[in-house]
Amino acid sequence: MKIRIKNLGVDLNDDRNIFEIAAAYLKIDAKKFHNVKIIRKAIDARRYHGAGIKFTYILDVEFEGKINLARDKNLEKIPARQNFKLPKILKDIRPIVVGFGPAGMFAALMLARAGLEPIIFERGGDIDSRTAAVEKFFRTGELNENSNVQFGEGGAGTFSDGKLTTRLDDSLIDFVLETFVQAGAPAEILYLQKPHIGTDNLREVVKNIRSEILNLGGKIYFNSQVTDLDFSGGKVTAVIVNNSERFLTDAIFLGVGHSARNTYEMLNSRGVAMEAKAFAVGVRIEHPQEFINRAQFGADFQNSKLPAADYFLTYKDLKRGRGAYSFCMCPGGVVVAATSENFQVVTNGMSNFSRNSGVANSALLVTVDKADFKNFGGDILSGVRFQRHFEKLAFELGGKNFSAPVQSVGDFLNGRADCQNFLIAPTYPLGYKVADLNKCLPAEVAATLKDALIFWNDKIKNFAAPNVAITGVETRTSAPCRILRDKENFQSISHAGIYPIGEGAGYAGGIMSSAVDGIKAAQIYLTIKAR
Repeated sequence: MKIRIKNLGVDLNDDRNIFEIAAAYLKIDAKKFHNVKIIRKAIDARRYHGAGIKFTYILDVEFEGKINLARDKNLEKIPARQNFKLPKILKDIRPIVVGFGPAGMFAALMLARAGLEPIIFERGGDIDSRTAAVEKFFRTGELNENSNVQFGEGGAGTFSDGKLTTRLDDSLIDFVLETFVQAGAPAEILYLQKPHIGTDNLREVVKNIRSEILNLGGKIYFNSQVTDLDFSGGKVTAVIVNNSERFLTDAIFLGVGHSARNTYEMLNSRGVAMEAKAFAVGVRIEHPQEFINRAQFGADFQNSKLPAADYFLTYKDLKRGRGAYSFCMCPGGVVVAATSENFQVVTNGMSNFSRNSGVANSALLVTVDKADFKNFGGDILSGVRFQRHFEKLAFELGGKNFSAPVQSVGDFLNGRADCQNFLIAPTYPLGYKVADLNKCLPAEVAATLKDALIFWNDKIKNFAAPNVAITGVETRTSAPCRILRDKENFQSISHAGIYPIGEGAGYAGGIMSSAVDGIKAAQIYLTIKAR
């Protein structure tokens, strides 16, 4: 018999293997079990009524004999898996994928598996040369504007924590995770509640997915920026690369990423339908990882079975009509220099798979929308100008050499900028200068963030201690504009054959949702081609 067990709580210090745990729950001899598969594993650290930390499992089990499922609400039949088949299509003209981040990568993979031999253009370098460029920037401050933390093989997520969590509820999530495992990711991402690959593993995974696409006949051009498009009769007909080469096509999958500002400018100039959209801006905050572990796990914080702890915080500013929240929290990571343009400072967070740096960092963000951009043109690209303005202010505050402006929470709250003795030294790689972050944040954002810090300090004691360091600025949280597409066929509402996909197009947020978006666009295109 095959069944699923849900909500199976196991004490943190229970050392039985998973077969023994399932057998004890079902009151069946463990020798009768043929297989136990972990579908989901989560940590319950709520510690209600003095109870200790537990792991909560969903298990699929196969055993000899039968059991009455009606006896327990946590027992059920294993749900049927939804599979999809890619139509095999004779290639005539090759589809083009712009950008080799998660959306472009998975769109290209689907097209390649269907036999269409896609052509991919990535403005940045392959993962090895890109990593070298990033490391050189961190050492010397010499920025490659086309190959950096934002641009290059794997997309912006390659230099992040590699989180694979998403609020998206879609059957394709399992497919994406399985593809990552087949490409070398740790198998635990298939069942952990909060899976992550880590930037170190993700770099190898990306290479292996690229290899499959190439082996299926696809072709990838690195250091190749799409600088223009050709149209005929409202349909896309070609792309222009690096202002020189022209490639014919009938379909372009635009997975350009949320920092592709000159691509947005080009699309807007060519009349591609777009709109400005809301995003969020703020700072990075850093604590000792042990502090976060203690706050989340209590007396069990040193238990080796527990991972580096994370957190998620929200705050609703009713007075100003804004929301504040933590974002891209990186346990055991570092703050990185994430700009893609000279004379600007941008922060982000990054962790290796082991999350063992000893430092926890997270963005603390406040929402901004089109009303905030009205003084920056009030048009489709006003959010881009807004970002650039505050990134330039951060660059100037940091000393005009890519060092970042840093301030203690106490000074930020009290209008000073003189604390030098931080709880933990800021990890931003190009150095820092103590400065007043109020000078590189919108006034309304700074006011909401101050109230949020006070509120969060009540949720996690000493979270906003006076000597905790915050680093500015975090602005590349999501796309500042949206490339408008039809809800049904995923194509641009103004130009047939353009498939805007992923985070840069304004339809996803993170690795998983971007990958799913790329897959769906490819499926729609393949369905159209198969008719």
